Amino acid sequence: MATQTSTSSAATALPAKRVGRRSVNTWPLLSPSVILLFLWMIVPLAMTLWFSFQYYNLLSPEVAGFAGWDNYSYLLTDPALWTAMINTLYLVFWVLVITVGLGTLLAVLFDQEFYGRGVARLLAIAPFFVMPTVSALIWKNMLMHPVNGLFAFFSRSLGLPVIDFFTDFPLTSVIIIVAWQWLPFALLILLTAIQSLDHEQKEAARMDGAGPFSMFFFIILPHLARAISVVIMIETIFLLSVFAEIYVTTSGGPGLASTNLAFLIYLRALREYDVGGASAGGVIAVILANIVAIFLVRSIAKNIAD
Repeated sequence: MATQTSTSSAATALPAKRVGRRSVNTWPLLSPSVILLFLWMIVPLAMTLWFSFQYYNLLSPEVAGFAGWDNYSYLLTDPALWTAMINTLYLVFWVLVITVGLGTLLAVLFDQEFYGRGVARLLAIAPFFVMPTVSALIWKNMLMHPVNGLFAFFSRSLGLPVIDFFTDFPLTSVIIIVAWQWLPFALLILLTAIQSLDHEQKEAARMDGAGPFSMFFFIILPHLARAISVVIMIETIFLLSVFAEIYVTTSGGPGLASTNLAFLIYLRALREYDVGGASAGGVIAVILANIVAIFLVRSIAKNIAD
């Protein structure tokens, strides 16, 4: 009897060993890609740090050597830097307001059943697949042009004064173009989040007498909190480096009215040929972007944990 019991216990213990996890060393498989990605990131960063401490102007190659903190002190005392940073924050803030606000409303709309919903969704998402340079040219030459643009045609037809958008409202015009590009991204994320909402919960709220506004503010909007946080994080990281729209439409002008931090670095490097000063600006931009990214990631992690 004891022998039979020991045999059965050994038989039950044997499968447990078979289904146990094997310890596999994955480092030899992952190391090539990890090393390549590390070099891909660290080499440009190291070169930028090196040049930021050097006197390096392409128009004056004879002036070279260690600059210490001169590039940083010159940049931090330059009023253009603070103007560019204010413009950058202004652009990021209003693009987020437009894309998150309109994206939420459009996501609620496209979640409803109506005729032609598939075509409407396709048209709403289409701007996200247009290259930034192409979309900027469309807005500049076909819509906002003071002579041949569509907005100018409507203004003249109604007897209203024609607005030269890129002269009178340069930064606002850039914000409109960038928001038009990023609105489909917010719409996709928020629409997916709405579709994951439990239909039984919405039906129960309707049976309890909840109207459209109550449904939106007390059920849909709290459910979208995490998705909105993700949209804000991803868009903020990319909006800090907007360049093509400014280059194509306003070239940072008039003056510095539409110059952001990325375009200011371009001006220092390829208009003034000051590689050292531009590298110092790049280091400052990287530091600011990482501070914003850490803050947003922490906020999203806290939101998910709650």
